[in-house]
This record gives sequence, C-alpha cells and structure tokens, in this order.
Amino acid sequence: MPSTFWGLSISKSGLYASMGGINTTAHNIANTETDGYSRQIVNQQAGVALRVNSAYGMAGSGVDVTGVEQKRDEYYDMKYRTNNTMYGSYFTKEHYMIEIENYFNEVKLEGFTTNFNSMFDTLQELSKNPSDLTTRTEVTNFAQSMCEYFNSMSDSLKNIQEECNFEIKNQADRINALAQQLTALTKQINTLEVNGGTANDLRDQRNLLVDELSQICNISVTENVVGDGVGVTSYVVKIDSQTLVDTYDYNQLLVVPQKHLTNQTDEDGLYHLEWSNGQAFDSASSSLGGVLSALFEVRDGNNNEAFKGKADTAVGDTTLTVTSTNVNDAAKLNIPPSGVIEVGHREYNYVGFTVTRADDGSFVYEFELEEGQSVSRDSTGADVIIGRDVNYKGIPYYMAQLNEFVRTFAKEFNDVHKSGQDLNGETGLDFFNGTDVVSGKEFVFERSPEEEDAGIVIRAFAQNAGNDEEVNYGSYYFMTAANFKVTSDIYYDAKKVAAASTIVDGIENADTVQKLLALKNDVDMFKQGMPAAFFQTLVAEIGIDSDKATQFSKSQQNICASIENQRLSVSGVDTEEEAMNLIRYQTAYNLSAQAVSIMNQIYDKLINYMGA
Repeated sequence: MPSTFWGLSISKSGLYASMGGINTTAHNIANTETDGYSRQIVNQQAGVALRVNSAYGMAGSGVDVTGVEQKRDEYYDMKYRTNNTMYGSYFTKEHYMIEIENYFNEVKLEGFTTNFNSMFDTLQELSKNPSDLTTRTEVTNFAQSMCEYFNSMSDSLKNIQEECNFEIKNQADRINALAQQLTALTKQINTLEVNGGTANDLRDQRNLLVDELSQICNISVTENVVGDGVGVTSYVVKIDSQTLVDTYDYNQLLVVPQKHLTNQTDEDGLYHLEWSNGQAFDSASSSLGGVLSALFEVRDGNNNEAFKGKADTAVGDTTLTVTSTNVNDAAKLNIPPSGVIEVGHREYNYVGFTVTRADDGSFVYEFELEEGQSVSRDSTGADVIIGRDVNYKGIPYYMAQLNEFVRTFAKEFNDVHKSGQDLNGETGLDFFNGTDVVSGKEFVFERSPEEEDAGIVIRAFAQNAGNDEEVNYGSYYFMTAANFKVTSDIYYDAKKVAAASTIVDGIENADTVQKLLALKNDVDMFKQGMPAAFFQTLVAEIGIDSDKATQFSKSQQNICASIENQRLSVSGVDTEEEAMNLIRYQTAYNLSAQAVSIMNQIYDKLINYMGA
C-alpha cells in the first residue's frame, strides 16, 4: 500500500505544475510585444509510478515538470533569413536608385534638355546676327550652364558613391559588433545550460541578432552538441562560407582604404574589406547578398564593362602590352592614369600608359609598371583586367555614360568650331575643354609633335594627366563630366566664338554656326541617334532600373512578411490562446488545491478523531 500521505504528495505536484504553467503563461503575455521573443510552454509528464504490494501493482506519483520549452521552427528561421538577405539587397538598391533618379529628373527639374536646347536656341540667334557680342555672350553662358549641369551630375553621383562607401564601413562595424554580442551570448547560454535547463530568453536574443545579421549579408548557422549531453553546444555563424563566429571566438572585418583607383572618376580612398585572420573577403561574390552586397554593387557597378584584353609580354618586361581590348574609343575609356592591372591572376602596379592604334583601328595599350616591378612570367595571351566586372549598373556605369556624352559631343563641336574663324580672323579654339587635375591648365585636344611621330593616341601618367610642355596637349580621355567646361579664353572673350569659316567675306558670315546647329540633329554622333536621344535613353534607363529595384523590393518585402507570419504562427504569442491557458492552469490549480483540502479533512479525521 502507498503511504497514507501519498495523495497529499500527488496534489502538491499538481499545484507546482499548474503554478509553473501560470508563471510561464504570464511570461508569454508580458512579452507579447517583445521583438524576437518565442512563445514558451511547460513540458510535463506523469511522475514515475511506484510498485506497491497490492492487487493493482503500481501507484501513480503525480506530475513532473520536465522543463520550459521554446516553441521555434528552424526551417522557418532558415527560410526567413534567406529571404531577409534578398530583401536587404533589394531595398538598399531601391534607396540609391531613387536617389540617382531624382538627380536625373528631367520632368520636375531644369535638367539636360532645358540647358541643351537653350544653348542651341542662342546659336540659332547667333546665326542671324554673327557679329552681335551680346548674342555671342549668351551662347557661351548657356553652353557653360550645360557644362555646369554635367558638373553637378558628376558631383551628385560622387556624393552617392561616398554615401555607399561610408555605409559599407558602417555595415562592417555592425557585423563586428553583432559577432561580439553573439559570442558573449553563446558563452552565457552554455554557462547556464551546462547545469541543465534551457536559456530560452538568451536564445531569443541570439536569434534576434542573427536575424539582423541576415539582412546585412548571406549567413549560415550551425549548432551542435559538444560531448555527451553535457549541455554545451558549439555555435558557428558563417558569412558567405567564411567563419564569423565560432562559439566563443569571432572573426572581424577590417575596413581598408584602397591605394589605387579602379575607375578614372572614382572617389579617393574607397574601402575594401579584409578578414582579420588573413582570409580574403570577396565583395564581388554572387552569394554575398544583403545590404553589404547591394552597397558594393551600387558603388562599383559597371554593368560588366571593366577594362579587359589580352597580354602580349614576356618575363622581365617593365612595360605591359595589352591588345584585343574591349575599349577602342577614347570617349569610352575610364581606367585611371595609374592603378592595378591583373594579368593572368597576378597583379602589377602601373604608373601610366600610352595608346597607339593598330592597322585594324583597334587600340594597343602600353602600361608602364611601377619602378622595381617587372613581368614575373610569360603572359602572352593571358587575360588582362583592370578592376573587376560587376553585373550591376552602379555609379561607375552612369559616370561612364556621362563621360562618353561630353567627350563625344565636345569633340564633334570642337572639330567644327576649330574649322572656323573668330571675329579677330584667328582660327577657332576648342570651344569645350577640361582642366588638368595636376597642372590646373586647360587642354589643347591635339597630339603633340612627339606623339604624332610616335603614333600615340593617348598618353596618361600618374604624375601628370597631360604634359609638362607649355602647350598642354591632351586626349579627350582627360575630359570628364566633372571638369567639362567652356574654354576660358572663349568664355571671357565672346569675340573668340568662331561663327564663320572665314571672315574675308564679311563678319556676318555664319556658315560655321550653321554646321554647329546641325550637330543637334546629327543621328550619327551616337548609336542611340541624336545627342538628345543619347541622354534621353540614359534617363529612361535609370528610370527603368529604379522602377525595377522598387518592384523587387516591394515583392520581397511581401514575401518576408508572409514567411514571418508563418514563423509567428509557431513561435509568436497569441493573447487569446494565452488567456485560455490561464483559465486552464487556474482550473487545474484549483482542482489540485481542492484535492489538498479533501486530504486535509481526511487526515484531520484520521489523526484527531480516530483515537477519541
């Protein structure tokens, strides 16, 4: 037979179990609005039955609480984090593409179309009265306004590039901070769980940090039990297959300014990331994902149009010859005067380059390597690349489009202008110009006698963008949207506007102006057609890219919301369900208390009245 007081013990276990359920339910209700909180439930089972010397053999011992369990589904966690990574990438691109689109807003702002048309309208007036200095001044002023528009666009794009660059540093710092917090939480969790039980609330905090990390980049999480059920687990978090957190240790991302430009118009000191343990961080990885990947794509995206070619050089050469390139037009060349060139997966620093033209019209590049460097192995036919291909239309791509426009248009305009004479009877100057970043002088877009003799088309060196000679000869490669301007001599002296092929027949001759006016409708200047069509195509392209980013962002946001709802259906706190649980546990508690009361009456009779 069981003990006389056996029933009291059973009732007591019921009281404790019900009270545990009430406390856990209260904890759930208190954390209804807590981010990352997972619903907890009390796990209980029947107590171990005891053998008794009676016909029924075994007697129940009440109920045991085996623990408080966190309701969470790893599948939904993984699914949410994968899609959260995609959402982080899309909404980041959306943010910056809308910013770019706003700068190119031709509808709300007086942009390219207004300035371009105004310049040609004043040229039209000049054709009617070529000798009028007021009209000539208006031509130079409206032309300068168009130049300043491109200067402004260049500055705006560079500002966005700087924003992306700064945000890359912020995100790297955030990853490092999250890694540090994850290791600290893992240590706390293992310290508590080694003695039994589960650190549910700490695990929620850790999972919330991992959710946040998943939006920054693609991650994977692995947790395994260490030893034979001692309550300690290893916890490993990887970013794009590289270890960030390994239980109590964590790797850090180092933010390092680049020593060399990748593109001609890049801002100085753009960051690249490195792991503190020496591993390389591949920012171009297609699986990096998240906010970080989007920032690199917007900052460095060139639509897979990095400079590429084939090497034609031998061991020991200090000059690297590159042929069969994808750039055979100075208007489309956007490599920096000095930088890093990769030949067959080996990198060399170059300090300048010259370009000549082959018999078939293609460019042949000669890169002069940094002092002390030479080609370390035979590289004939090896692939050559400067920078890297980034399959996204980011800042470098749009800057290249602006550069192509100003270079191509300026060359056509200058060629016509130089074929005429100004009011002084002198040959026309380059109407549009650029400023040498080193000397501050304006260019003369012709080849020097030495370059003519050597057949050099472009000559660019780090120490001097143009030449040291009194006449600053240069290629249109040196003209960019950032330094695009009207030649100072013309801007400050309207008489130098060349309106006629010759003034012998009189200053009212305007045949050169007529040729300049014809450029507005020149359908052969660009592959898109007329100059305005080139820019309109660019604006339309930006609008399409921006709209695509917005649509993808909204779609992915809806997907994430749907997955989050699925996850909350398992781990979220339902206040109505918790209210029912309160009643359920209250009822169980009252019944156990009633059993105790009945046992009390029985014991009272047994102890106080049986001997009376």
